[in-house]
Amino acid sequence: MNTEHIQTWLENFERQSILRRALVVSGNIIDLAFAKNGQLQTINQIISDSLKAKGFQHVVFYSRVGGVSGVTTQQWNDLQATGFQSSIFGDADDYDMGEDDGSSTQATNNSTGQTELTPKDFFAVAQKVMFESQHRVAFVVDWSNYMFGQINSLSDAERAWLQQISKSIRDAQINLSASEIDKPQSLLVFLCSGLSNLPPSLYLNNPLFAEINIDLPNLHERERAISALRMMFQVQEDLLPQSQSMTDFVTLTDGFTIRDIYHLARLSRQQQDTLNLQNLVSLYRFGKRQSPWEQLNHSKLKGTKETLKLRVKGQDQAIDAVNKILIRAYTGLSGLQHSAKARTPKGALFFVGPTGVGKTELAKSLAQFLFGDEDACIRFDMSEFNHEHADQRLVGAPPGYVGYEQGGQLTNAVKNRPFSLLLFDEIEKAHPRILDKFLQILEDGRLTDGKGETISFADTFIVFTSNIGASEIEPSTPEQVSAQFQSAVQHHFKTELKRPELLGRIGEANIIPFNFMDNDEILKNIARAKLQPLEQRLKDKWQIQAFRFEDEDKALQTLVNQVNKQHGGRGVLNVLTKNLFDPLADFLFAEVQYPEQLKNRSIEVIQAGKVFDFNIV
Repeated sequence: MNTEHIQTWLENFERQSILRRALVVSGNIIDLAFAKNGQLQTINQIISDSLKAKGFQHVVFYSRVGGVSGVTTQQWNDLQATGFQSSIFGDADDYDMGEDDGSSTQATNNSTGQTELTPKDFFAVAQKVMFESQHRVAFVVDWSNYMFGQINSLSDAERAWLQQISKSIRDAQINLSASEIDKPQSLLVFLCSGLSNLPPSLYLNNPLFAEINIDLPNLHERERAISALRMMFQVQEDLLPQSQSMTDFVTLTDGFTIRDIYHLARLSRQQQDTLNLQNLVSLYRFGKRQSPWEQLNHSKLKGTKETLKLRVKGQDQAIDAVNKILIRAYTGLSGLQHSAKARTPKGALFFVGPTGVGKTELAKSLAQFLFGDEDACIRFDMSEFNHEHADQRLVGAPPGYVGYEQGGQLTNAVKNRPFSLLLFDEIEKAHPRILDKFLQILEDGRLTDGKGETISFADTFIVFTSNIGASEIEPSTPEQVSAQFQSAVQHHFKTELKRPELLGRIGEANIIPFNFMDNDEILKNIARAKLQPLEQRLKDKWQIQAFRFEDEDKALQTLVNQVNKQHGGRGVLNVLTKNLFDPLADFLFAEVQYPEQLKNRSIEVIQAGKVFDFNIV
């Protein structure tokens, strides 16, 4: 026996199969796994072989569709005839068992042909066998997650099955002979992809039951699987043992099942052009050969600051910090790297500063820069997640609770758009329980939603924003403001929340303070930036040639003088809306009935003090 390949779950399964009278095997049950001999086999086959090796005379598999398998017709008839007789059964001929060809009893290949056996009748046979000690039989209920309906509304028949199972286990024959104490006893095994679909009243706090969870393959198991299948792969790299390509491939397949790895091998053979490993995994995961992260190149990154400054005004220090972080990631000098080799999020930034200074705008600009689409910025207002069970809105409610079917807002968003920037706005307002979810994302790069599906965050970029300290910090030099905001964030996480580990995972170097906006020139630049989409909209809808001021600088200064500078850039937009956009809308509504009236003409803004009027020229 090659013990190198024995997984922890299999060791535990074999141990518990001798101790208990029932097992629930859940998790990754439809995958392949390594058997004791080092061969890849189905979970059902491994379970069958292991139980027989432990001394069980028969391993009987049952499902509502496939009926009974794993034993011959005669063996099943003998089990039906065990112990006392019951009106449930009648003669063996009552069941259409097919002809007994005398073949072997492998669980997956030799069904008895029984398709009409009800759960009630199957559990009755198991009950009869467990009531006597002559036989040592393991009854395996396959696909047990499909056997019962909604846990909170079980039918009378389903409740009867539960009672039948419970009675079979509780009243099973106990052998107190010292010579038999280490021998197996008849056993019930439930194979279930998710525990949430099996009534918990059956197994919770029941010493006769043991729960065995089969996890996704770990790094060693994935490496073994890739090595076993490496001759099937048609890729650019050589998958030699202990090579860098092998190491990278194992890392890329984090979260994959062994069947996924097998599917990768098949996919590699379907391509006209031989792909590299990274593109192969991207094609399998997302249906596209290249990820946006691969398109980050030297020339694009050289223009990062100029691109971001087109939309974000007066925050050069913050933009410089973002640029340094992206360069650090691109050059591989951080944990981010520009590819999918690291399965944690590609980056995590913490924007802190007063309201209305461009934190959200910079996040949107960064999404546009990284993914080519501002809509790739998915925003969550954390003030809406400030109650105790708010985490369920993010990852989904558990089975039986309101909202289960809808899933989680965060997990659904990442599942639908894996290449995205996740913006968690005003993070300090979130309930502390949600911080545990963020820590899991930053550490593991994945979350399990309420339905049990694991969602990868490996291709996301995460931005937190906060106003921590904004009410206490006074405008000063950029350096002093930056230092005060960083100190306020550290105090918040370390002293108030007592969660320094979250700050450590984000990285203090990734805290990016934003300055106050009290400079008139900066506010005027923001106003100019807001006027550009206005002019474009007028051209699109009204087909005008131009929208111009008599004296633009004077007009903008007049508008800026009315801005509440505590509101930053948001204050500029408020003033523009009140003093320019609304009067312009009233003018167009009153003076223009048809868009053709403005075609190829211009709108001139005429200023009279603080009031603006308009003229068509």
